Amino acid sequence: MHFASDNWAGVHPKIAEALSKHAGGFASAYGTSALDKAVEKTFNEIFERDVAVFFVATGTAANSLALASIARPGGITFAHCEAHLIADEGGAPEFLSGGGRLRPVEGPIGRMQPANLKAAIESATPGNVFAGQAMGVSLTQASEIGTIYELDEIAAISALCREHDLPLHMDGARFANALVSLGCSPADMTWRQGVDIVSFGGTKNGCWCAEALVFMDPARAADLPFIRKRAAQLFSKSRFIAAQFEAYFAGSLWLELAAHANAMAARLAERITAANDARLAWKPRANEVFAIMAKEKAQRLHESGAIFHDWRPPLAERHLVGEGETLVRLVTSFATSPEETDRFGDLIA
Repeated sequence: MHFASDNWAGVHPKIAEALSKHAGGFASAYGTSALDKAVEKTFNEIFERDVAVFFVATGTAANSLALASIARPGGITFAHCEAHLIADEGGAPEFLSGGGRLRPVEGPIGRMQPANLKAAIESATPGNVFAGQAMGVSLTQASEIGTIYELDEIAAISALCREHDLPLHMDGARFANALVSLGCSPADMTWRQGVDIVSFGGTKNGCWCAEALVFMDPARAADLPFIRKRAAQLFSKSRFIAAQFEAYFAGSLWLELAAHANAMAARLAERITAANDARLAWKPRANEVFAIMAKEKAQRLHESGAIFHDWRPPLAERHLVGEGETLVRLVTSFATSPEETDRFGDLIA
């Protein structure tokens, strides 16, 4: 019963086959191969416009280089206080953006509220040489706690960005999970709502190691080739990232895998809701389920073979966890089986 992380899941067989298929022969390096170019064209089709695509190794690299591309002296990027960008990147965004800073914005269940974001932006606008200047906004879709920004919420944040001439970045480590949850197109979830840059993740959704930084307007990416090389993220054999994305997109496999992961999370949530001594912290919208239970019960589940993480309650939701209780995170993936979720459900019943 593996619910620790979708990073723990392996690789989908079709993606593994694609890597083997392209393992032989020769192809030009550094993103110039025919396969690289074909996958870039697929990204154009997916987003329904010409975009600039840059393959990188990790989501941290994608997020950090996104900020490096918009960096300004004394620059400040605004993100939710529990965003991966702030809490889990180990200083990489600040380092790779040349000292840019991250300013946390509060909001319930993992999402920035426009009013809080507006106040944060205005505190740094116009720029004060002592305080620095605003340089961008980043939202996480799906959020770090499995919730989703609705399209109108993205549009409201984008409107604030436009008002202050700031680019809007989307951390899409679980982009596909959010997309199938909303039931919309990639274009609808991004540039049509005013998103400028996307960290597009495939690793958590069945790929071996496939992340991309996507610029909705290629003109914004003029310096990215140099920024990526400087950050040691230019792969010589980038065709092997392209091979993963080729299989990932073929036949809408990426959406199928995300839909399965989301369905397993919903199944898990149903079993938790039915339990007498465990409850959902909030409704899951993607493939992460957060539950509250007695610490002793969580320990017994661990001892019974369930693998998951105890989780620190988000700032705005700390009141939900009572004395002697713990918040746990359960993450499903393309590899999660109904049998696993049902066995866990039986344990907590």
